[in-house]
Amino acid sequence: MDFVMGNSGDLGDEQDATNSQNKGKITCHRHTTHQIQTLEAFFKDCPHPDENQRRQLSKELGLDLKQIKFWFQNKRTQTKAQNERANNSLLRAENERVQCENLAIREALKNVICPSCGGPPFGIEERQRSLQKLQLENSQLKEEHEKVSNLLAKYIGKPICQMNSSLMPSLPGSAILEHQNVLPPPILPVHQEMDIGLDLNLQFKGINDLEQSLMMDTATNAMDELIRLMRINEPLWIKPPSSTNIERYVIHPESYEKVFPRANHFKTSSARVESSKYSGMVTMNGMQLVDMLLDSDKWVDLFPTIVSKARTIQVLEPGINGNRNGCLQLMHEQMHILSPLVSPREYYFLRHCQQIELGLWVIVDVSYEWPKDNISSSHCWRLPSGFMIQDMTNGCSNVTWLEHVEVDDKTQTHRLYRDLICNNCAYGAERWVVTLQRTCERLLAENSQSIHEVGGVINLPQGRKSLMKLAHRMVKNFCSMLSMSGKLDFPQLSEVNNSGVRVSVRKSLGHGQPTGIVVSAATSLWLPLPSHNVFNFFKDEKMRVQWDVLSNGSPVQEIVHISNGSHLGNFTSIIWPFIPTENNMLMLQESCIDQLGSMVVYAPIDIPSMNLAISGDDSSNIPILPSGFVISSDGRQRDHYRASTSTETGFGTGTGIGTGGSLLTVAFQILVSSPSSSKELNMESVATVNTLISSTVQRIKASLNCSNLD
Repeated sequence: MDFVMGNSGDLGDEQDATNSQNKGKITCHRHTTHQIQTLEAFFKDCPHPDENQRRQLSKELGLDLKQIKFWFQNKRTQTKAQNERANNSLLRAENERVQCENLAIREALKNVICPSCGGPPFGIEERQRSLQKLQLENSQLKEEHEKVSNLLAKYIGKPICQMNSSLMPSLPGSAILEHQNVLPPPILPVHQEMDIGLDLNLQFKGINDLEQSLMMDTATNAMDELIRLMRINEPLWIKPPSSTNIERYVIHPESYEKVFPRANHFKTSSARVESSKYSGMVTMNGMQLVDMLLDSDKWVDLFPTIVSKARTIQVLEPGINGNRNGCLQLMHEQMHILSPLVSPREYYFLRHCQQIELGLWVIVDVSYEWPKDNISSSHCWRLPSGFMIQDMTNGCSNVTWLEHVEVDDKTQTHRLYRDLICNNCAYGAERWVVTLQRTCERLLAENSQSIHEVGGVINLPQGRKSLMKLAHRMVKNFCSMLSMSGKLDFPQLSEVNNSGVRVSVRKSLGHGQPTGIVVSAATSLWLPLPSHNVFNFFKDEKMRVQWDVLSNGSPVQEIVHISNGSHLGNFTSIIWPFIPTENNMLMLQESCIDQLGSMVVYAPIDIPSMNLAISGDDSSNIPILPSGFVISSDGRQRDHYRASTSTETGFGTGTGIGTGGSLLTVAFQILVSSPSSSKELNMESVATVNTLISSTVQRIKASLNCSNLD
């Protein structure tokens, strides 16, 4: 009995061992040729079959569902590995080619020749000898200059350094300010004005078919992205924490990267992204607005306080007549706002228009590398941005504006404007929309047949229109001057809340400007007052005697007042200064305000020219040289703004309830010589305009009880 039991136990152990060995083995089933061919053909069309497709293949081929599933997984892994090996081979070949090119360039640099003479390049010793030769020639020229100066001084009877400059400035209204000589008198170079169109004509050599195809693809992709950005709200768009405006939004960076993955255009640590979206109603129908936005000249007219220069380089597609659908053009623009302390922005970009449906247009702007043979020095790059225009039944349009740019702050923005620039207020969508609203209101008033003028001086609608066009050109001239190319800084005049004075000298030869040498000077300062209070101070003609140095304390009278907007602060006026020596001069002034800032611009115009404009004649040839003030909030705490319907005369009462400070830019222009004079300007003329602007700033501070800021 025990024996039988023992034999049974041994047999059971052997069976268990055999079963365990069988369990450790994996049974392999090779697929037939027909099965493999069928699976391969199905994989080409659908690498990721769903459950129903796998079940159908299982029935057709007589395989299990797991076999079908594992075959497709293995096949995808195998295909991915093959692609990676192929890509590695291509990258290895490209790397070897680049290394060979690098080696060839290094060898060519060893045998480089001088492009001027065809000989070998200068070495260190040759450059040293050339430098010593130039220094010797410079010393000889200085000695010769000193001999000539001494000889000339004998005939004149006094040293050259004590001579008065022959370039005495002619201030607005022929007023002359006493000034001291600057010793020694340094020389300031005069910059020639040049239209940007001349440069573009020299660079432009046409666009070939391949380039046009690339531009079309770029514009089409940008249009698709812009439409998606317009239609998606949260979580892609969020309200900034500091915003009190329900219409203002910014892009959420992480959400944007998930939807639109891209590489940054600027690779530096100083690069940042600005984004904003804003909507508003404008008093212009959609088709008229689209036509104006696609015209570079009218683009500048619509945004004179933002766009200083614009040009259409080439129209690639004119679009369909009647709705401009499909229009594509390559454009260039220069933007600048508020102060010389704010860096201008320059873009080469594509503008593409598409009509989505009847009465609904989308226009996209996207930066483009142009010209191809030039290395762009621009510090900004426009990602797909633009505007959606919805035509309304009342003749107005609802505009949704989107701005999305990448900026490289190589030179950090001045501390006065840093908060304003970095919180998307300076060049953001809100500024574009409110500027468009104000301009459209002004155009509506300009083309109105009824005369809304206080004073009874203008009797014809044509006269009002001519005068308003002259004032509009004055504002454009003033805003374009604020960029101050070739500026010279006076940092020693800077205070804690003041930027110092910046001066620029140019030769003015432009249409509608006085001919000669023009000195421009500007300074920006912070004031502990709401921006609307500062604006009320400047727009009130009764307060002019408190800040206008040239009025000599005499009162002024407003003889023409033309309202050109829904806010009482938007108007064009003619001011008569009571200066006995200047009975032939009047002052044209433009005042404008919106929720982001305000501006007061003025220019002296002689009575015959003013009568020409009031009578309705063409005012485009009247020379004008404006000065003025630009006011904005400081960006630290936004002013709450609402349109005022009451009469505001005192600068101490306003509609804002914000407690933030304001930024004020004071800018003057004076004509100092005729074109027949010397091409170099003595610093004494610059000192005169510096004295003028410094005196004005001190008067403003005293009048606003801010003298303790010095």
